[in-house]
Amino acid sequence: MGDERSGRVELSLERLEAGLSRWAQLSSRSRGRQIPEVECSLRTPFQRDRDRIVHSKSFRRLKHKTQVFISPEGDHYRTRLTHTLEVAGIARTISRALRLNEDLTEAIALGHDLGHTPFGHAGETVIDRMAVRLGAGRFEHNEQSARVVELLENDGQGLNLTWEVRDGIRHHSGKQPPATLEGRVVHLSDRIAYINHDIDDAIRAGLISEEALPRGPIELLGRTGSRRIDSLVHDLVDWSEDRGEIVQGPRVSEAMAELRAFLFRTVYPRSLAEAGEERVARLLTGLVEYFLDHPEALPSLPVAASDDDDVRLALVRAVVDHVAGMTDRYAQSLYMELFLPKSWGY
Repeated sequence: MGDERSGRVELSLERLEAGLSRWAQLSSRSRGRQIPEVECSLRTPFQRDRDRIVHSKSFRRLKHKTQVFISPEGDHYRTRLTHTLEVAGIARTISRALRLNEDLTEAIALGHDLGHTPFGHAGETVIDRMAVRLGAGRFEHNEQSARVVELLENDGQGLNLTWEVRDGIRHHSGKQPPATLEGRVVHLSDRIAYINHDIDDAIRAGLISEEALPRGPIELLGRTGSRRIDSLVHDLVDWSEDRGEIVQGPRVSEAMAELRAFLFRTVYPRSLAEAGEERVARLLTGLVEYFLDHPEALPSLPVAASDDDDVRLALVRAVVDHVAGMTDRYAQSLYMELFLPKSWGY
């Protein structure tokens, strides 16, 4: 008989996070969870957050959500899930080099796009316009991602993540920067990833040619996506080391901004035209209007409120949450089921 051990191994947070930079966010200094709970003896709170995100329904749905190209012909185009994994890989590399908290960085990166709509940029534009028109305010995917982990996941209970992870998810885009350096790493890693992989996919799709790319940034950063990512990551680490902030060098920052502007000027409008932006608008508008007229068809009814206007806005919010959470293919199949005629005996 082998030696049997009945005791449980317990590791202190200090031991698990030993060797981190003085700028790193430690679990022991976390602002905590929405609801206090007993923490694990083997995993830091940020590790547990990472695991909760990976096991969530919203994370699994990312594999069937558009990044840029809607229903592309071929298996090599990015989806929202592969984009998320690329962001996480870049962010972990930067955090490790700067000795920041990799667990926090990865949790933020894996959760940053959970609130994205079906059909990529086209879907977000449509749902934003409808939300504003219906009085629910702007729809922003970063705020929706935070709403997913705080409220919508786990049958309305949320994932009860730490404050630092929720802050990084909420502020990975927008004007207000994340509170932690790990969150700021994800903010820039997101841009590094999508600028380069969207260029790669656009060339593969024939929307642009390599010769059409801005010459200055390509000469500075590299001709291939992998070379550009390597240049951007090294520059970020070199300029951020021991500074207590996450920054790029001015020349590299300007080059990345020029490539991003090129995408928004050329690739994204052309991808929307190729996909049929009007058809996406018609599909999502039809689904939103259907659920507003048939709230009983929602997975769960909105919480009742005393004021009639509050009840209406609660319904609008519930409908927006439901449609925004759909995958591309589920939204398409549901639209066909609801609005297209069926053959007799179908």
